Amino acid sequence: MKISQRARELTPSPTLAMDSRAKALAAEGVDIISFAVGEPDFPTPPNVVEAACTAIHAGQTKYTPASGIPQLKQAIVAATERDLGLQYDPAQVCVCNGGKHALMNIWQSLVDPGDEVIVFAPYWVSYPPQIELCGGRVVVIATGAESDFQPDLEGVRAAVTDRTIAILINSPSNPAGAIFTRATLRGLVDLAEERNLLIISDEIYKHILFDGREHLSPAQLGADAQARTILADGVAKTYAMTGWRIGWLIAPPEIAKRAGDIQSQETSNPCTPAQYAALEALSGPQESVEEMRAEFERRRDYLVPALNEIPGVTCNTPGGAFYVYPDITAHLGRKLDGEVIGGSLELCEYLLDTAHISTVPGSAFGTEGYLRISFATSMEKLQEGVRRLTEALK
Repeated sequence: MKISQRARELTPSPTLAMDSRAKALAAEGVDIISFAVGEPDFPTPPNVVEAACTAIHAGQTKYTPASGIPQLKQAIVAATERDLGLQYDPAQVCVCNGGKHALMNIWQSLVDPGDEVIVFAPYWVSYPPQIELCGGRVVVIATGAESDFQPDLEGVRAAVTDRTIAILINSPSNPAGAIFTRATLRGLVDLAEERNLLIISDEIYKHILFDGREHLSPAQLGADAQARTILADGVAKTYAMTGWRIGWLIAPPEIAKRAGDIQSQETSNPCTPAQYAALEALSGPQESVEEMRAEFERRRDYLVPALNEIPGVTCNTPGGAFYVYPDITAHLGRKLDGEVIGGSLELCEYLLDTAHISTVPGSAFGTEGYLRISFATSMEKLQEGVRRLTEALK
């Protein structure tokens, strides 16, 4: 049976693969603590659920325009002005089947074979495969804990070639929870303006910020910055709506239209009742957003010091999102449970098999020597997970 080269070369999402393995063990009765999947552990707010039910009972179960209902586009524009102080036209919005789909629509609208996109490591696991599926080349710029995951701007400049079309930014970031400083964003925007590049800004975690921080988007750094920045966002993380699959992109009108055209041939419209749920999430009461954010901060404030007390583990304090990204380099090369731990993947497998903790290896995010631990789980599970981790790494 013939399988395409692109399908043969594509690897499954490492985060979902690790979670699947953990769930298989749990199904066998093993007590697994999962720190692997990046979704809030809170329920979707009741008003959002009710809005979906109301839409269904009102008969809103048919096709909509491929790029989303006008009411939701208007709500996205209004929410963006509320959150960022930026004005857009609804024609610049394409509503998609989740933030991941929004990003894929962006790449399919922009990338020709051989085009280059600058991506900062550690990166979300789906960034490189999506770009490569469109024939693009990923140019990785490594960052590390020593710089709080800020890129070296001169290194970025040196990486730009005549084939570079865009710089991808994710702040706050998955997996490190890092937030690009104003100086970093200013430097990237200046470079984009100088070399006529687009900036793709994945802002899915922009409402999950700690220590009183306020979100700063590259699009806020001037009219030209706004004009060349494409925003990717969604309701998944902010409103605990990962399974509802509603995201969007905001782009120059021509790009937004092309993305909608592509989507019309891929999936048609996003789920109709879910669009009405997202409409309520964006335009209804926002108290749940702060409640979830505050609880994430409380968990972070426990987890970071607890991890730093484990010998051989060092952990930066994330400024946002709901992940920590501890450096576990000191444990690589050790012999644990009779096996030499050669890399972060082997360490994750060891922790799952012996301590029954599910984590994700740094190698999946383009940076060896780290683990990603999600604190989108209860405080009790965090405490028990830290206890197991401490014992396993003795």
